[in-house]
Amino acid sequence: MLFLFALAVISLALLTNGLVYLLVKFQDTTSTAVDFRYTWEIFWAVNIAILVLIAIASLIRLIALRGGGASIAELMGGELVIDPKGDFNRRKLLNVVEEMAIASGTPVPSVYIIPEQGINAFAAGYSPGDAVIGVTQGAVDHLNRDELQGVVAHEFSHIFNGDMRLNIRLMGVLYGILMLYLIGRMIVSPSHHVAASRDRSHAAVIAVGIGLMAIGAIGQFFGNLIKAAVSRQREFLADASAVQFTRNADGIADALKRIGGYEPGSILEHPESAEISHLFFSQGITFSFSGLMTTHPPLEERIRRIQPGWDEKFLWEKTPEPAGMAPPDSAMGFAGVSGGVPIDADQVVSQIGNPEPSQVLFAQQLIASIPDVFSDAAHDPYTARSLVYLFLLSGDAEVRTEQLTHLKDEADLGVYDALAKLILSEPKLETGMKLPLLEMAYPMLRQLSYKQYKLFMANMDVLIRADGRVGLSEWAVQKMMSKHLEEVFEAKHSVVKYNKLKQVQDACQILLSLLAHCDRESNIPSADAFNKGAETLELDIQLQEKAALSFKAMNKALEKLNSLHPLRKPKLIKACIATVSADNMISHIELELLRTVADCLECPMPPLGNAV
Repeated sequence: MLFLFALAVISLALLTNGLVYLLVKFQDTTSTAVDFRYTWEIFWAVNIAILVLIAIASLIRLIALRGGGASIAELMGGELVIDPKGDFNRRKLLNVVEEMAIASGTPVPSVYIIPEQGINAFAAGYSPGDAVIGVTQGAVDHLNRDELQGVVAHEFSHIFNGDMRLNIRLMGVLYGILMLYLIGRMIVSPSHHVAASRDRSHAAVIAVGIGLMAIGAIGQFFGNLIKAAVSRQREFLADASAVQFTRNADGIADALKRIGGYEPGSILEHPESAEISHLFFSQGITFSFSGLMTTHPPLEERIRRIQPGWDEKFLWEKTPEPAGMAPPDSAMGFAGVSGGVPIDADQVVSQIGNPEPSQVLFAQQLIASIPDVFSDAAHDPYTARSLVYLFLLSGDAEVRTEQLTHLKDEADLGVYDALAKLILSEPKLETGMKLPLLEMAYPMLRQLSYKQYKLFMANMDVLIRADGRVGLSEWAVQKMMSKHLEEVFEAKHSVVKYNKLKQVQDACQILLSLLAHCDRESNIPSADAFNKGAETLELDIQLQEKAALSFKAMNKALEKLNSLHPLRKPKLIKACIATVSADNMISHIELELLRTVADCLECPMPPLGNAV
């Protein structure tokens, strides 16, 4: 990729110099007393100007994309799916996305419908916290549930593997080498040259514009080559991950067959489709060069890799929906968690970014078990805030009264009333439903205004400190909220600063100490639990006294650890698991804390309720 980019920049510089040379050579000397000559100084000045132009254009584009996945979905004219009651297809899409997110332990992405008839989809964002899933109307209308699940699983693979951040950065960089074409197009546009003077220099200006467009087309050519080089192999990997995730090769294979048998295929008409073509599930634009610049492998090749015995036939008619799953017992999967379950550290670490079908089934059962009043609350910007506040209310009547009084006076209009209804609702939530509901609420919380977001965070802080102390469960809720909402509202994203665990051993010491002290119902001494984790890390660290620990120090430690190289994080997660499971069991509070830590380290941990 770097070679192609360098070649593109060199080509643009040389061709622009060629254009300048022609302008100098054929200049109209009758209208000026100065006789310009093409010199080495001009050559290097043009080269520097091209480099500066590319850098500035790329920077401007990246700044415009700071909004993450939502900015890309809105660029494509996407419509956010908020409350799809009454729309079966939209409800189906939202359910599939939520199941995949909960099964993998990631925040539920915002879901956008792209108004296009081609069957396509994309995942976009800088991190799981600001990710969106965009699905075309054609895909929603023409894919059945299994096929849609295969497509969504494919897109989640891009979320797990960090492809989204690479893709957005690629958009910024490639915009820079496209800039000459855009400048040329602006020069020759009717709105420009109609207003221009009609003297002899006007023809030269138009000629310059056409020349810049021609040179810019070379940049566009190289940009497409770069996107193709980056994208193709990743699509094969995402297809394979989708099959592993769902254990249903027919789902994604049939989605690809449906594209092949559908007249619009996967082609999108939006003018911005070319810029984000490398994000799509399938080829989104048409190229005249056969196969040379296509960002995706041929449909036939992708299908054969999934189904080697494919009969070479595409699907022409929509397959009926598969039989629905019977709603499970509402308590299914939760009793074991609340009482403590055995845990296999190696298995859990191996599932980070690689969730298993059993977790998809667990997520389906869990979502079906959540009472409608709470599920509905998670899908509305107002009641989503009320739901979070509900999880922070104290069990002490006096403290709760103080908390509710504050919210009545300070919360946005309607939020307090919605909270009052949730408090009185029946049935109550089962143990283990809180984290999934928080994950389901993220898309709605991302829709807050900046002012509403700041008030929401301030109210959470007041609720947590109402009783004069911060509990582990309260801290977990606040930390998960702040981690992912800051990514959206503050554009706060992690940057790799440390390549070795030894560079962050002070933060490791704080983290493992807190985990060792968190569950005193265990008959294992805190020192023994801590040593289990320290041995896994192979670091010389010491258990800190409980009184010396604070959540402020924990927050700083997690922020530092999130800057650790991604390849070192699995070992850290394994050490955390070794610490909390020193007694070979994991309690509900330990599970909640463990998943919060994994979430903050951007290592999505699948639910452990019946997956281990």
